Amino acid sequence: MSPPPRPDQSPHPRKARDLAIVAAGYACAAAAAYACVVRLDYHPLLTVLIADVLATAVIFAFSVVFRNSSWYDAYWSVAPPLIALWLASLADHADPARTVLVLTVVTLWAIRLTANWAWGWQGMGDEDWRYRDLKSRSGRLWWPLSFLGIHLFPTLVVFLGCLPLYPALVLGTAAPGWLDAVAVALGLSSVWLEFEADRQLHAFRAQRRSRAETLSRGVWRCCRHPNYLGEIGFWVSLFLFGWSALGGIYPWSWLGPAAMVALFTGISIPMIERRLLADKPGYAAYRKRTFALLPIPRF
Repeated sequence: MSPPPRPDQSPHPRKARDLAIVAAGYACAAAAAYACVVRLDYHPLLTVLIADVLATAVIFAFSVVFRNSSWYDAYWSVAPPLIALWLASLADHADPARTVLVLTVVTLWAIRLTANWAWGWQGMGDEDWRYRDLKSRSGRLWWPLSFLGIHLFPTLVVFLGCLPLYPALVLGTAAPGWLDAVAVALGLSSVWLEFEADRQLHAFRAQRRSRAETLSRGVWRCCRHPNYLGEIGFWVSLFLFGWSALGGIYPWSWLGPAAMVALFTGISIPMIERRLLADKPGYAAYRKRTFALLPIPRF
């Protein structure tokens, strides 16, 4: 999930070291998840869920030790490619061409989003402003809230988003068709939209004269949240891959894109817009003339 606009920060002098520590922590989480999947003999999706929650608990432990819940921020983009690779290893009759297409879209999405997080994160002293706000209001309940709301909840949302990977990479035997072409086009264009939105945002921050200025050109001219629109498009593309592979909709796989739309429109966008309206005098006018996601009033 692309991070929302945030205050400029000077690079942490030990950022490279801190990124290495985070990478080691994620390696521990991945090792715990792998140990789980090789020992369990449940339905693949149940196995993925258990391993996913276990890995989340490991990352939460690091968040507590380092007193920084932004340890979790990279999890959103790191978990799906690992889930996809493990599911692909289970396939006996899945079409190899579709497998390559799905893994390509997932990998490109993961690289872009993880790289954007690594570029923007300034080190152990850098914690998402939303977490700091919640921490200041929650007091002693902060760490239970952090586990349930900042770590576990997004993990479950991403798990729902990954449900279509099971029919796409394991169950589906149909040859790739027009629906796969739509999925590839949507997935790649969504990754490009997110990349372009990030590039333009970083350039704007480097050139702006005041934090009160509002970015309203490029892809941001047509949409107030192009990064979130691209994110939704990516998860919808996975749903289309699963639909095409199975020749129909796998039960409950529609929950993935539905959960993403609900998350971004019901939580993420309202939170960031309240902050932007308070910080940027010109944002209210930009908000009136620009759609949040699509030219549909509800969005």
